[in-house]
Amino acid sequence: MDLEAYEAELTRERRARLAAERMLELKEAQLGAANRQLSDHALALSGQIMDQRKVVNTLQGENTRVVDDLQRANTKVVAMEKLLWAALETIPDGFALFGPDFRLVAANRPYLDVFDGNPGIQPGVSYQTILDACLDDGIVDLQGQEEDAWYDQMLDRWDAATITPVHLRLWNGVYVKMVDRRTSDGGVVSLALNVTDNIRREAELVDARDKAEAADKAKSIFLAKMSHELRTPMNGVVGMAELLGERGLDDEAQLYTETIRSSGQALLDIINNILDFSKIGAETFELKQAPFDLEQLVQDVCLVVGPSLRGKPVELLTDYDQFLPTGFIGDAGRIRQVLLNLVGNAAKFTDEGTILLRVVGLSRTPGHYDLHITVEDTGIGIPPDKTDHIFGEFNQIEEDTNRQYEGTGLGLSITRKLVDCMGGTMWLDSLPGQGSSFGFKITVPATADDDHPKADLPAALKHVIVWTESTLDRSLLDRQLKLLGVEVWFVENASEFDLAINRRAPNIAICAPQQRAAAERMLGRSCPKVPIVTAAARMGEEADLPKPFTRIALHRALCDVLVTLTPSPQKGGLQVLAAEDNKTNQFVLTKMLNGLDIELTLVDDGIEAVNAFKKGQFDLILMDVSMPRMDGLEATAAIRAHENGRAHVPIVAMTAHALPGDRDRILSSGFDHYMAKPLSKGELAKQINDIAAELGAAVPA
Repeated sequence: MDLEAYEAELTRERRARLAAERMLELKEAQLGAANRQLSDHALALSGQIMDQRKVVNTLQGENTRVVDDLQRANTKVVAMEKLLWAALETIPDGFALFGPDFRLVAANRPYLDVFDGNPGIQPGVSYQTILDACLDDGIVDLQGQEEDAWYDQMLDRWDAATITPVHLRLWNGVYVKMVDRRTSDGGVVSLALNVTDNIRREAELVDARDKAEAADKAKSIFLAKMSHELRTPMNGVVGMAELLGERGLDDEAQLYTETIRSSGQALLDIINNILDFSKIGAETFELKQAPFDLEQLVQDVCLVVGPSLRGKPVELLTDYDQFLPTGFIGDAGRIRQVLLNLVGNAAKFTDEGTILLRVVGLSRTPGHYDLHITVEDTGIGIPPDKTDHIFGEFNQIEEDTNRQYEGTGLGLSITRKLVDCMGGTMWLDSLPGQGSSFGFKITVPATADDDHPKADLPAALKHVIVWTESTLDRSLLDRQLKLLGVEVWFVENASEFDLAINRRAPNIAICAPQQRAAAERMLGRSCPKVPIVTAAARMGEEADLPKPFTRIALHRALCDVLVTLTPSPQKGGLQVLAAEDNKTNQFVLTKMLNGLDIELTLVDDGIEAVNAFKKGQFDLILMDVSMPRMDGLEATAAIRAHENGRAHVPIVAMTAHALPGDRDRILSSGFDHYMAKPLSKGELAKQINDIAAELGAAVPA
């Protein structure tokens, strides 16, 4: 081989080695890069593995805690379930839970004990099966109800949107109340409550109520009977005493007679109070609403109480608000009773001075008035610490100044209860030795008409002279006469009276009874035709115008004086038929009617009254209600049936039935009027007078 070829070969080998070295360097570089990448990736994987290990460790810890919590929760649930069922087992009432398919899920022992160990009653049994067991085993006492009807009723309960409770009576007399409520998943929670004690208590209460009602009915019958039996002899006692007092007896005999009459009237008042007290206590008290004249009612009260003031230096006065109407709607009888109690009480405890019945009112709403009525006296008064005590039942003030006055202690108690029943309030202002003021307020509607007295006096009556020394009389008469459209002037003594009538002649003169002689003498000189009206200085004195002065009484007195100047012709007396079975009451009635311009036909019972009516012509019939053979109610019905087109004859009931409701019952039976025994001669005469006026006949003397 030549040199050139050898060098060329070396050159190729060198070049090949260099290329191989470069290739090796390149591969090494690539391998280094790959190693670096692999190292970086391995490092990254190592970090991820560490992170994953941390996550795994965390999850393993949380899982352990969850498992522990679940175990603890499960333990608590089991404990609570045991505690709940232990509690349900201890209560005496039954408890059961039904699923949405109405199958029993669970029940406590009291619920299952009812079925007396029936193996068919256990969790999984249907509600219908339980009902079947109740019927088949005779567990439920159906108390006469059909089995099918009871079964359908119990099923229908659970079909309703709201399950109503039902009471069941078990075979052993135990009562259970089934109270069922729906659960959120459509199931039912059922409670069987033992209500045996409640049912028995209710039965005892019903029995006690029935016995109380029976006792109350028996009491009412007893009171009605006793009222009738007591009033019948009282009619003879009071009536005969009243007649005997008109016989011109000497002073001692007159005292005895008046004592009998007043004692009998006091006994009658006690009877009335006891009856009212019993009615209010039994809550059978009713108020009757009807139009009435309050001013007339006030006057009537004073006329009734007035005689009890005879012999006492006491003036009974009234002050009726001149701007207040007189017509109202309410229970006039109960308002009268309240006023009689208050004014009568004042009359009993006042030995000298005055008793003033004052009526004022304020318009509350259109057509309604707040009436403030007070009774003021100058009597013995009441200590402040006793003001509440006297309104109690059967209470009186036990002091030396009070022991001389008799009474049951029921009057004020009944009075306050009556005011309460009318929706009013009552008060008392009093000081010992300075008198008392009893007052009450009630709200009543006024009648639609103008109830002020009409000034229908003769046109010629324009001037009236009044001779009085009393400032209170002057004030009252001034207002009342002016309301009647009359001009009035007042004088205080004889010289002023003489001077006044000489300056101008009055149409009427008003003076006290003791001033009449002097007034007649002075009038006789200057104006002899002027009539005189005597106004009583005190209740009980004979006068044309007794106190208290009311607009109605004053109007009536002035009219009466004018009528006496031109008397009207008489037409004759009344034909009166009276039916009364009691001989004593016949005698009393005959004597009371004696002197009246009537012709009396007296019969013993209802049968005789009907026969007499068929045979004769009567203007008026006085009919006792309780009579043998045929009572007054039957007789009145028979008379009404036999009128047959004849003129209607007024029939007045004379009865000892005076309980609330008796009046309406009797009047609804065909009677026109009602009079409670014992009869009063004045009341009887007034009744006959009024009927005679209605018939247009002569007013009896």
